[in-house]
Amino acid sequence: MSDLTTQSDRLIEEGRILARDNRAGGRHRQTGSIGKGSAKLKMQHWTRKLVRIILAIGAIMVAAVAAGIIIGGIGFTGVMLTILAVIAAIVAFTVFPKMEVPKRADLNKGDVRQMVGRTELWLESQRAALPAPAANIVSEMGVQLDTLGMQLEAVEQDHPKTHEIRRLVGEILPETIDSYHKIPGHLRTEKRAGTTPDQQLTESLGNISKEIDAVTRQLADGALDDLAIRHRYLENRSSDEEGPAA
Repeated sequence: MSDLTTQSDRLIEEGRILARDNRAGGRHRQTGSIGKGSAKLKMQHWTRKLVRIILAIGAIMVAAVAAGIIIGGIGFTGVMLTILAVIAAIVAFTVFPKMEVPKRADLNKGDVRQMVGRTELWLESQRAALPAPAANIVSEMGVQLDTLGMQLEAVEQDHPKTHEIRRLVGEILPETIDSYHKIPGHLRTEKRAGTTPDQQLTESLGNISKEIDAVTRQLADGALDDLAIRHRYLENRSSDEEGPAA
């Protein structure tokens, strides 16, 4: 009886959560890419699919032509079978292989620039299960991660900041979302120590977003300093050339 009561209470609480989310605009249902990094990975996936489809159709057509040469024509039945084979290949390679979302354990591996793109793709897969305010921050992070990725194009892999980026983007960010997912749904809106898990997640993601922005600005400072130095050099050189002749 107690188990039934507990289950009923949980269902009622989850119903309240759903009603609250609907009033707030619902859970974040956007399905588009949050940034260019994840969009690029998805485009690469679909490009590989298209290549497989083209190769499969080519192989089917070659087989049909070869069969026609050997047996003196494939006839109406052969043409229909060829068309069906082409359709089957298109359907099969359109559906399979499916886009694999990077696993949590693989986010922080390899090149730091690739890590940023993988994290974007992973965040997209998590977004729908987050409360609306947190999901909005995740969507905005896509632009931040794109900008960070552009900054990293000119940064060596052993740059001191890359270790900070790995820690922030490849560890702290996904760990924060993982910790939230471990909390049962009916407890995510219950206050504890004056705040709820939903609020804590939103605040934590907001702080991470600020940290990403700060790191990006620090990387940009180096480029800005280089530009200022070159500008001063050109100004000084121009002044020397325009000075009075001896």
